[in-house]
This record gives sequence, structure tokens and C-alpha cells, in this order.
Amino acid sequence: MKKSLIALSLMLMLGGTAHAQKVAFEEYDLANGMHVILHNDPSAPVVITSVMYHVGAKDEQPDRTGFAHFFEHLLFEGTENIKRGEWFKIVTSNGGTNNANTTEDRTYYYEVFPSNNLELGLWMESERLMHPVINQIGVDTQNEVVKEEKRLRYDNSPYGQLIPQVKKHMFTKHPYRWTTIGSMEHLDAAKLEEFQAFNKKFYIPNNAVLIVAGDISNPTQTKEWIQKYFGSIPKGPAIVRQTYVEDPITQPINATFEDSNIQKPMVVAAYRTPSMKTRDARVLDFISTYLSDGKSSKLYKKIVDDKKMALQIGAFSYNQEDYGTYILYGMPQGEFTSKDIINEVDAEIVKLQTDLISVTDLQKLKNKYENNYVSGNASVEGIADNLATYYLLYGDVNLINTEIDIYNSITPEEIRSVAKKYLNPNQRLLLDYIPAKDKADSSPSEPAKQNK
Repeated sequence: MKKSLIALSLMLMLGGTAHAQKVAFEEYDLANGMHVILHNDPSAPVVITSVMYHVGAKDEQPDRTGFAHFFEHLLFEGTENIKRGEWFKIVTSNGGTNNANTTEDRTYYYEVFPSNNLELGLWMESERLMHPVINQIGVDTQNEVVKEEKRLRYDNSPYGQLIPQVKKHMFTKHPYRWTTIGSMEHLDAAKLEEFQAFNKKFYIPNNAVLIVAGDISNPTQTKEWIQKYFGSIPKGPAIVRQTYVEDPITQPINATFEDSNIQKPMVVAAYRTPSMKTRDARVLDFISTYLSDGKSSKLYKKIVDDKKMALQIGAFSYNQEDYGTYILYGMPQGEFTSKDIINEVDAEIVKLQTDLISVTDLQKLKNKYENNYVSGNASVEGIADNLATYYLLYGDVNLINTEIDIYNSITPEEIRSVAKKYLNPNQRLLLDYIPAKDKADSSPSEPAKQNK
């Protein structure tokens, strides 16, 4: 009986998982250039109204970094018709929640309301776009908020400088070389007129996509409200974006960073990778998962479990619109060194570059990504975020339904080829991330979680 169950489990795994239901949507443009996407899901009486703007840290000037993230905060200050400090009160008093987030490539705002408050959500987002109040008191208030966030997430957090240090060394021309939170000195030096000009340039309808997802009981009425609240907002001047092309990395980059918040060293290997829109980027996602996702992954099982060489080992793809970064990290323990860890990692990469992964391992990867796909579209919030992202950054909304097919079509030969193309010792940064000299080697600290 036990053998029969094992055989059945293997057969089901090799056969793949069931595909999730396709996400239905409708999209159209307003006369002012704003793109609109509607997704009707009456399964729960909630609706999300969200706007994603094509502005992120890469749209900033080198001496004025942090603006896009700053606006994530600033545009909750108030509008001509929503008094300062009232935004969150209006949302919560009407049974809703809201939030925003910023990456190098875009900024995203959203409200989730009971579906009978759909009009309210649309009005609030139109207010943010059409009538924001950007004054000195708001700038000064949010400046202190952002400073505290930087102290918490970066300056005083163990391993909080990992991503900033990787970006600094991996990019020399592209604005990806700085973090989304930017420089506090730049924000302090900026005048009010600079913040107002940034808003006028980027927060315009033709640089945004509006998503309405959830219980849309009356689509005709919804479209009328969208036209009422967004249709009259003037179209802004076309945004001319500069193209940045990095020179290929052909020689190893070696760097050291001392962190006063840690007691255990970490070694980091980082490789520059192509745009997240490419097929190669998705193959690299597979490679990252294969090497280090979970305790059954190749690196964890070998380096942490079997050889007891490291306290922790991991890898992840930092995917972005123009370039990506593939980051491997490990924390050596005992008599083992950072060099020992890198040697073991390189050995596993050489295997990927030489041999084909097994059919079973490949199917395991596909099953995991199928599960991620289902989970990502399991809520209206996830669907709204995906719809906006696929339109604004990928240029193809229907990827919400078809991207999983790309992952499912990846072959062992492609994995080997992509590993050969991008993951070579002469193409990477090797970063020794070590305790400051006055720190003793005592108990381990965990890496800080990084937000994109």
C-alpha cells in the first residue's frame, strides 16, 4: 500500500498541477491617456481601486535621490478637498484599508473598500492625482518620517546595507546604482519647488494605469464614475526617458563593507542580469529557486545541512525593468571561510553549466511556480497589482494569464545555457560583508528583509 501511494504521488508530481482559472479583464484608454483595467470578481463584497505610476527611483537625478519614495508618503498628506491628516480617517471610517509602495521602476497606491464604496475609492485616487497639496509643512513632516524609516530599515538594521552595497558596485551609469529610499542629504537640500516640479512631471494620467478589481456589480456605472473623476484631468507632457547602458562586467569586482550592526560575516556574490521582461530572467528565477529556495535546495542541503559550513545560504533574483541582479549570499561558520563558501557555490553552478537538471527537479520547479501563480492571483489585491505591473512594466496585461506558460516551457537545456551565459566568476561582484572591527564574533544575526 505504501509503495502504491509513493508511486501515485510521483505520478501526480510529474504530471504537473492543475491550471488556475484565467483572470478575465477589460481595458481601455481615457482621452487624457490614462489606461484603465477592470476585473470583475463578485465572490466577495470588496473592491480595490489602485493607481500605478511609471515613476521610481530610476527617474531621479543623481543629486536628488529618494524623490519617488518620498512621494509615496507625501501624496497621503492631503488634497484640495481632503484636509491634511484626514486621508486615513476617511478610509478607515468607511471600512477600508490603504497603502502604497515604491520600487526603482514604479509607484503604487491602492484602497480596498466594501464594494458599496467604490465611488469613494475612485474619488480619492482622482483627488491624489488632480488636487494634491504639496506644501512646506507636508514636506517637512514626511522628511522626518522617511529619515526614521531609513534608520530602521537600513542604517541600524543588521545586514541592512547589503542591497545598497550591491547596487553601488553593480551599476556605474544606470540610476539603479542608488536605493529607492535615496539620500537624506538630497531630500534636505531640495526646495519645495523641486518637489512640486517632480509631481507635475510624473504624476499625470498618461503616466499611470487605473485598476478597479473586485465586486463590480454595475460595470456601466463604474465606467461613468471613472470618466467623471478621471476624464477631466489634463493630459501631461510626454515624458522623455533617458536610456542607460552598462558596460559588461568582464573582470571580477572585489569589495568589502564593514557593518557595525553585525557580528557574523557574510559573503555575497552578485551577477548583473537582463530585464525582467526577458525569457532569460525567468530562467534565472528557476536557477535561483533550484539552488537555494527552501531546505531541500541544492545549496542549503549541501552547505548548511550536510557539510555544516554555513549558518545560512541563499540566492534570489532582484528583478527590474531595465536590468536585474542575481544575488547569492552565505554566512560561514566555525573554521570555514567566505572563500570556502564561494568555492562550494561555484561547484554547484558549474554543475548547472555542465549537466542537465533531472526531469524530476524540473517538474518540481514548475510545480512551485504554478503554485506561486495561483497564490499571486488568489486575492483581488494580488490581481490588481499584477494587472497594473504587467501593463505598465511589461507592456502585456495578458501575461497575468500566460506568464506561467513561459515558465512551464523552460527546458533543462535552457537552464544550462543561461547559467553559462550569466553566472561566471569574471562577471560578478564578490562582496565581503563583515562586522566593523570593534565587533566581536559572537551570536549570529539574521539578514534584514529588503523591500523592492
